[in-house]
Amino acid sequence: MFTIITGAQFGDEGKGKIVDLLAKDYDVVARFQGGNNAGHTVRVGDEIYKLHLIPSGILLDARVLIGPGVVLNPEVLAEEIEMFEKHGINVNSEKLGVDAKTSIIMPYHIELDGLREAARETKIGTTKRGIGYAYIDKVARDEIRMAELVDKERFLKRLEELAPQKEKEIEAMGGNPKIVRDTVLIKRYLELGEQFAGYVTDVSREINQALDEGKNVMAEAAQGTHLDVIHGTQKFVTSSSTIAGSACANLGVGPTRVDNVIAIVKAYITRVGEGPLPTELTGELGERIQKAGGEFGTTTGRGRRCGWFDLPLLKKAISLNGYTEISLTKLDVLTGLDTLRICVGYKYKGENLDYPPELTEDLQECSPVYEDLPGWKDDLTEVKAYNELPENARNYVERLEELMKVPVNYISVGPGRAQTFKKGE
Repeated sequence: MFTIITGAQFGDEGKGKIVDLLAKDYDVVARFQGGNNAGHTVRVGDEIYKLHLIPSGILLDARVLIGPGVVLNPEVLAEEIEMFEKHGINVNSEKLGVDAKTSIIMPYHIELDGLREAARETKIGTTKRGIGYAYIDKVARDEIRMAELVDKERFLKRLEELAPQKEKEIEAMGGNPKIVRDTVLIKRYLELGEQFAGYVTDVSREINQALDEGKNVMAEAAQGTHLDVIHGTQKFVTSSSTIAGSACANLGVGPTRVDNVIAIVKAYITRVGEGPLPTELTGELGERIQKAGGEFGTTTGRGRRCGWFDLPLLKKAISLNGYTEISLTKLDVLTGLDTLRICVGYKYKGENLDYPPELTEDLQECSPVYEDLPGWKDDLTEVKAYNELPENARNYVERLEELMKVPVNYISVGPGRAQTFKKGE
């Protein structure tokens, strides 16, 4: 069985928690795009693990893979492995594999990213971790790959080829070009190459072989649907394709092998950084939801903007991903609100829309049309089954399910592994 899991909103929907929950039923979990600009938080008992590169299935028995569609900062990977080892979890080459063609984020990518964002008249909210520039080099065929990082001779030769071009770019943008051939940084990357030499693999071959053997494989996305570089709210998007089809392309698995596509959907909506958010709550209510939901970025620590559930954006996510089921997260955060609002459409230049306009600048001018439902006062964090939810909470879930026309299979009422249950049980 091949399952793809993606975020259906702007990221931060709780993918790490759901992947961790489901991973016990999977033999392989693979990350297929993004870099360490994304973060997944997994809570097991009193322990909290913040992941940026390693797939969330690492805490269970699955083999975890980083695919060639990812851009990888080897220093961050080393830090994550060290974090797990401090908790007694051995992340060796039997547990983790990294594709030979995975592009490496170099120090000059990070420098260029920061310089470019500083020069923008309209900020896009980049995390300044070099992600975009690493993807630029991948498309331009100017990247350094994992296979080169772990081979000293190839690495130094490739860096020497690219260095003059990168130095000119940095100097032209007002930065320090010496970072490109900094001997301390080069030495560190060579050390990291030695550390990861045994981790190199062919992810496409591994996954296809696993499927041929009847094993279960899960593909894990970073970010969310509306941050997709093609179909998202450009230019306020990430640098990779975040939708389900990207899993097939980036992991090298044919689309006919896909069995399930799971949406992770927050019971409201959030967004980090700039860009349109039609249902945004900017006052006291928005702050209340932000605080109750712990809406601060795993990677950046930035506060997430919060808003009411946006159905038009969800409809587009369903179209883009072809979801077969939905996992609804953070329902508990809405406890205590007298009225809950669902955006069921937009007003745009006198017209009624039930689907987002294609262009970001048009979406920014849309006003939400709401449907109101009564809230509930009961604390949900100890709820263990769907029928234990208060009636108004069940009504809210069922109304969302009716509007989305995709079944809700899992519901989360807290950050812990045990605080998620199946709707039908």
